[in-house]
Amino acid sequence: MTERTRGASLLGLGAFVAVTAIAAGIGAVATQKSVRSPWYRFALKKPSFQPPNKAFAPVWTALYGLIAVSGYRVWKAEPSPARTRALALWGSQLALNAAWSAIFFGARKPGAALLDIGALDVAVAAYANEARKVDTTAAWLVAPYAAWTGFATALNGDIVRLNA
Repeated sequence: MTERTRGASLLGLGAFVAVTAIAAGIGAVATQKSVRSPWYRFALKKPSFQPPNKAFAPVWTALYGLIAVSGYRVWKAEPSPARTRALALWGSQLALNAAWSAIFFGARKPGAALLDIGALDVAVAAYANEARKVDTTAAWLVAPYAAWTGFATALNGDIVRLNA
C-alpha cells in the first residue's frame, strides 16, 4: 500500500466514523433530554427486562464502532452492484437508527418508534445480507447490532403494550 493509498484509506475510515458519530449524536441529544424527564422516569411504564440506563451508552458506543468499521470495509471493497446496495442500506439503517431516538424520546411516540425500529430490523438484516456478498467480516461485524436491535424491538413493543 502506498502512502497515498494509505492516506485515502484512513480518510475513508474517518468519514465512516464521522457519519456514524453524527447519527449517534442526533440520537443522543433526543435521548439525554428525555431520559431525565418525568415522562420517561415516572410516567412511562417499562418492562422488567429493561437494562439500567447506564448500560446503554457503553453498548451503543461499541455498536456504533462496529457499524462504522463494517461500512468502511464494504466501501473499501471492489465496486459492484452488491457493494452499492450494501452502502445504500448502511446509510438507510443509520438514518432509521437516528430517527428512532427522535421519535421515541424526542416526540415521545413509542408506537411510531416501534414502526421505525421494525423497519430498522429489516434494514440491518438486508445490509448484513448485502455486506456478506462483498466482505463477510463486514457482515459479521453488525451481528451484535442486529441482536441488540432485535432486543430493543422487544423492549419497545413491551413499552407500547404496557402503556396502551
